[in-house]
This record gives sequence, C-alpha cells and structure tokens, in this order.
Amino acid sequence: MTDAYRLGLDILAQTGSGHDKHRNRAAEVAPDFVKLAVGFTYGEILSRPGLDLKLRILSALSACAALGSSPAQLRTHVAAALHLGWSKGEIIEVLIQSAAHAGVPAALEALSDCHDLLVDRDAHCASCEDESASDGQR
Repeated sequence: MTDAYRLGLDILAQTGSGHDKHRNRAAEVAPDFVKLAVGFTYGEILSRPGLDLKLRILSALSACAALGSSPAQLRTHVAAALHLGWSKGEIIEVLIQSAAHAGVPAALEALSDCHDLLVDRDAHCASCEDESASDGQR
C-alpha cells in the first residue's frame, strides 16, 4: 500500500466518505486503478497545504456541479461538505452560483440530484405552503 493511498484513505475518512459503493464496485474489477485514483485525488491533491479540507471539498463540489459530473460524485462531495461543517444553505448557494459559470441547466441538475441531502424538513417553507393552500391551482 502506497503512502499516497494510505493518506487518501485517511482524507476519505475525514470527509465521512470512507466507504463508497461506487468505489467499492470499481475496486472489484480494477483494484489497482482505484488505489491510484484514491492515492492521487485524495492522497496527493486534497491533502496539499494551502487550503483546509473544508474549502477543498467545497471547491470539488462546485467543480462537479459545473462539469455535470455524475450524480454519485456530486452527492459524495455534498455529503462530505455537510460532514465537514458547511451548512445546507451555503452548499445551495454554491450550487446556485454555478449557474453563472456553468449554466442554469447544470445548476438545476446539481440541486435536483442532491435534493434529499439539502432539503431542510424542519425549515418553514412559505412557497411550499402556498402551493399546498392553492391545491395546485395558480
């Protein structure tokens, strides 16, 4: 096991992403590739000095939204951002900001893909109440 891979596993654990079903499935058919990917992405890139991990994860989720990455990748980074202390509102705002640089469709897709991670069921939602009160008639 390489040092970069070990460090990558440590970074993944810090983000709450230690076990990922997509990474595990890929490792069943290409374990060496997964070790390289984890070692490079998490062990060498995300562990660099200069920014803390919390900011690096926010940057990663922003890039995933802008690039239209797979929903699984975006959701992994959103879950990690929540785990590291970003609020749902802050993450939503970052995804909204991606519309200016990646387009409205990319931002809508990112928000939709992560809806269940970002919805605050305890928050008061005036627009939701308005929809319920109107019984679908606008």
